[in-house]
Amino acid sequence: MDDIKLTTLTKFSGCGAKLGPGLLDRALCGLTQPKFPNLMVDFTTSDDAGVYKINDEQALVNTLDFFPPIVDDPFAFGQIATANALSDIYAMGATPITAMSIVGFPLHKADISILRKITEGCLDKLKEANVPLVGGHSIQDEELKFGVSVSGLVHPDKVLVNNTPELGEVVILTKPLGTGTINTALKRGLATEESINASMESMVKLNKYAADIIKKYNVKCCTDVTGFGLVGHGCEMINNSGFGLTIDFNSIQLLPGTMECVKAGAIPGGTKKNMEFRGSFVENISELPDEVKNIVFDPQTSGGLLFTIDKSNVESILKEFKKAGISGYIVGKITDNSNSIRINY
Repeated sequence: MDDIKLTTLTKFSGCGAKLGPGLLDRALCGLTQPKFPNLMVDFTTSDDAGVYKINDEQALVNTLDFFPPIVDDPFAFGQIATANALSDIYAMGATPITAMSIVGFPLHKADISILRKITEGCLDKLKEANVPLVGGHSIQDEELKFGVSVSGLVHPDKVLVNNTPELGEVVILTKPLGTGTINTALKRGLATEESINASMESMVKLNKYAADIIKKYNVKCCTDVTGFGLVGHGCEMINNSGFGLTIDFNSIQLLPGTMECVKAGAIPGGTKKNMEFRGSFVENISELPDEVKNIVFDPQTSGGLLFTIDKSNVESILKEFKKAGISGYIVGKITDNSNSIRINY
């Protein structure tokens, strides 16, 4: 049974198995908890991880992410799930220090050797990140799910959050878009080998290397582009900031074959959910071609870091990204168009 396709072990795939942003908003809206003096970041800001100040020199950063398989190779699935979870720590400006695995396994459908291969993939990425796996929790489940909870450390004064852009700053993304679309096309037999390989390479790549470069600059606002798509995470970036975001669609880098897959109708279910929840924030959405909308709302897995930076530092940081083999590129800029997004194409 160890040669079974992982994607047959779940009724859903990728980001489509996650709750949409609208449902999450309804579930969490208005919830409160007691005030904790040392709690710096919690769930109320939709940030990438929680942050708790330990002392004047250290803050603890915690995150958790898990999902059903989006590829059929168990080793690669473990790599992707782990890189995806680690990304939240990097997006907060922190260094990951420990990890724990979360497993739901359909023992009656698949041999336990599959879980071993998934964990081997997880350990491969944790080794690259210099992070020990210290334990975890598993349950028998009707559908296969795997993920990682990660803890990290950061200086309290160097925490990066997702909603502190400044007017005129340039917005940069460190990976191409298209993983959601290509993963969907793969399941429908529409993706080319080039697209599949490029998507896999992007998803397993750690954001550690981009984060190490970002730390050299005066960056304060950062997130990663994952299940809510570029527009969804862009909305979080400008939410309650008083600013807006202009996206230059023609500047966006796409994984090979992404546009062709979109035109062939390989649209993830998560794209529609993202559009329903955040479409009203795009002031010119009625003017946009369907292929543009389907790309900017495409739910990503293990996407790149999205951050704002003063325009005086753009050339320098892009040169560093290029030298390090990172696909850093300008997405757009922060504007005075309060709490709305405009997409130029």
